[in-house]
Amino acid sequence: MNRRSYILTFGSVSPVAALVLALTITSPVHAQVTAEEDLATIRNFVQISDDLATSGQVAYDQIASIKSAGYEVVVNLAPASVTMNELEGFLVAEQGMTYVQIPVSWSEPSLRDLKQFFSVMKANEDRKVFVHCFANMRASAFTYLYRTLVAGDPEDAALADMNAVWDPDDVEQWAELIATAKERASARDGG
Repeated sequence: MNRRSYILTFGSVSPVAALVLALTITSPVHAQVTAEEDLATIRNFVQISDDLATSGQVAYDQIASIKSAGYEVVVNLAPASVTMNELEGFLVAEQGMTYVQIPVSWSEPSLRDLKQFFSVMKANEDRKVFVHCFANMRASAFTYLYRTLVAGDPEDAALADMNAVWDPDDVEQWAELIATAKERASARDGG
């Protein structure tokens, strides 16, 4: 049976619910694995600490695993996309978690977006936070900067977690954003 036949069978359900049901039914079954095992299958998943993880795009049926793993806040740094994350905010909220989306431009990442991310992270420092984007590049870079410039984590540990995903020095606009953020933090701190 294809998605269309499911939607026809469940025709009295709202279009959003029918789409969620169709996506869930046609997605791999995750019921036989633990939430942690399921999260480990997400593209570029990195467990930073007991209270913080980053990853690439999550599948809709993995949102329940995020909740089961104890996360309370999901921060999405990717732009809105009909094909990638259209229902994500609704499904996260439906699970009882807080959802924040900061649509960070890949080609023009801004200090304004980084500052907003820092504010969200500081406001939720007593909660378990899951940060993601499409490939865990935006998420790992912003999380690296938060950890080193705000949270006081050791540079080598934060850098290793980001470099497990990618090296932003290879992408001019991201190398520039990181350098500028570090320079401003150093100037602010008198260094």
